Amino acid sequence: MPKRTVRATVNTGIVEGFTRNGVSSWRSIPYARPPLGRLRFRAPRPVEPWPAVRYCHGFAYCAPQEKKYTLLGVGKFQPMSEDCLTLNVVAPESPDGGPPDGPLPVMVFIHGGAYFAGSSATPLYNGESMARRGCVFVSVNYRLGALGCVDFSALSTPRTKIEGNLFLRDLVMALRWVRDNIAVFGGDPDNVTIFGESAGAHAVATLLAVPAAKGLFARAISESPASGLVRPSDEAAEFAARFIESLGARRDDAADVLMAARPAELVDKLMQFVNRSPEDMPGALPVGPTFGTDYLPLDPIAAMRAGKAHRIPLIVGTNADEGRLFARLLKLLPLTEPLIERLLAHTDSADRERITAAYPGYPNPAACVELAADCAFATAAWQIAEAHGRHASAYLYRFDYAPRAMRWSGLGATHGTELLAVFDTYRSRFGSVLTCAADRRSALHVSDDVQARWRAFSQTGVPGEDWPAHTETDRAVMVFDRRSRIEYDPHAHRRLAWDGFSRASA
Repeated sequence: MPKRTVRATVNTGIVEGFTRNGVSSWRSIPYARPPLGRLRFRAPRPVEPWPAVRYCHGFAYCAPQEKKYTLLGVGKFQPMSEDCLTLNVVAPESPDGGPPDGPLPVMVFIHGGAYFAGSSATPLYNGESMARRGCVFVSVNYRLGALGCVDFSALSTPRTKIEGNLFLRDLVMALRWVRDNIAVFGGDPDNVTIFGESAGAHAVATLLAVPAAKGLFARAISESPASGLVRPSDEAAEFAARFIESLGARRDDAADVLMAARPAELVDKLMQFVNRSPEDMPGALPVGPTFGTDYLPLDPIAAMRAGKAHRIPLIVGTNADEGRLFARLLKLLPLTEPLIERLLAHTDSADRERITAAYPGYPNPAACVELAADCAFATAAWQIAEAHGRHASAYLYRFDYAPRAMRWSGLGATHGTELLAVFDTYRSRFGSVLTCAADRRSALHVSDDVQARWRAFSQTGVPGEDWPAHTETDRAVMVFDRRSRIEYDPHAHRRLAWDGFSRASA
């Protein structure tokens, strides 16, 4: 179907997008000034108005990262630049061809990628299906890796200012843009749901504890949040010193060296640390938010437990086979007995025995993968549901569904596969290949169920009357599968085995 142009006027000028297949899309709208030159390592600044119509038909730059993570299609890679602070809007087309009458719920998606990779332009995240079902969809780019998710603020000098938690500041700036502009696309600025997967889910949970984010969103969905990605300010300063030493710089000229370094040089140096992390610091990565600062005063889970996080409805959950993706493709978890023993080395013997005994067959490979996955993802979801649920409604899920092709491949319901349901991928050509004829009905059933619950949650804060909120008494879990159902504390022995464990003690 041919596309038609469509325009909207935001607070900094006119943006032109296109309408096709029942939705209108605007791509790479800037929500902050490009963090270039002296603005590198600084909090995002407001966008400067533009005089003419801004062409927003295509995706511009993603944040600097390894090229392999920027793949958009066969032989097609997205260009990279520090000029990456943009967002995309998709809205259902109204009968007269313009934006919808509204106001519609707003769904703001934060992509994953372990805080060192990813882009809102990834085809999976196009959001068109969500918009057709009745929302305004927004996806956001933010600074990654050493340029946004490593805290170098301890190296700041009076002459060269460096600020921390830059990616969180970017996301808050994007949410302010949504508050100020989304109504012209038919969205309701008072009904914004943020959702994300993996590192994006971790960012969602962290934003609940960011004071500057208060009032910018009404609900949150955290899909497979990871543990080991948040650190206190003194630990962040220690890593900043190690990083600058690896660049061959002295402490006295560290800030100037960081300002002068090429983005590719910073990407390469960080990835050296990331690739060594399973051996150097099992269960953690050297990227993510820093707490104990003015911008993020408390560890997010501690803030939830104390009732100091934003008290809004939350969905949080994991997938049944989280670790299998990492065993096959991404060697970021402690997946072998030697690495797990290093992870648990500083726990007392009783705690270590309790944890390993919860995984029958340990140290066989399957048990190691399951243990590492729980350490990385399930513990975070359990802790977030329990902590947040003390002061606001929290809904816990586990995504079990996997078509036969995924099970035969050995991946099962691995990390990220719930996104195939959330973004209606099973109705696409790629989804048809995954399901074949035998699984198509079940795949579409699960997709419709997940999407209906996410949509209901975005409208009311309740993902269905048959999904009880999580409490410390019954610990209800919605299990998404061919036959979705509620289970109560289904992995109690594993949950209790990790009780009291933290990466800081490891």
